[in-house]
Amino acid sequence: MREWIVGRQPVYETLRAARRQGFSLWLAEGIKPKGRLAESLRLASQRRIPVRKVERRRLDALSPIAHQGIALEASAYPYVPLPDVVEGALSRDEPPFLLLLDAVQDPQNLGTLLRTAEAVGIHGVLLPLRRAAGITPAVVTASSGASEHLWVARANLAQAIQTLQERDIWVIGLDEGADSRALGEVRLDGAIALVVGNEGQGLRPLVRKNCDLLLRLPMRGAIASLNAATAGSVALYFAWQARNFSRTR
Repeated sequence: MREWIVGRQPVYETLRAARRQGFSLWLAEGIKPKGRLAESLRLASQRRIPVRKVERRRLDALSPIAHQGIALEASAYPYVPLPDVVEGALSRDEPPFLLLLDAVQDPQNLGTLLRTAEAVGIHGVLLPLRRAAGITPAVVTASSGASEHLWVARANLAQAIQTLQERDIWVIGLDEGADSRALGEVRLDGAIALVVGNEGQGLRPLVRKNCDLLLRLPMRGAIASLNAATAGSVALYFAWQARNFSRTR
């Protein structure tokens, strides 16, 4: 299966990560190869990916996403098997730090969460097998290419949670319910997997039940809650802060 990645940053990160096979790189005629464009051309040359100059209308026809004059024809997103994600997290010289997304359906929300996850050094991301957004070109764009640098697995979340718990990884669900604990009552510096729920319904009942504990974010405004992408991103940064912002660039 092949797909088109468009946009200067997404194309550059896809080439830089070098996890997909690249088949062709298209550039709009008349565009000046500067900045990310020039870097993408250099990476394409290193990998011997053919470069074509095409009319802009041909790029327009590839995708509804703004292409910024560049598009990469690449193989499908390289998901990683769940055991590899778990073992990879456990092999680090720091406590495992994972993100589980329970039926997040909006590509923009998924892309935002993946971008934040990559920024804070998440060791791996788990997505459900069904009824959730996968890593599509729209998600790659929404994440500014951060998805290309992450290990992402698709799995039955209830079974995945059990696997994590068997490996002494605490599963913490974001939830605004009455039985959720305040931020100051939850340790986030150990081996954890943070679970973010669906945009409308939050955590599904079975996933919620299987979490070791539930966490609510502090709020003081009139709005009852944050959306999934914002809440998840805030929680990820709280967890990274609890880890003393380890491995800061």
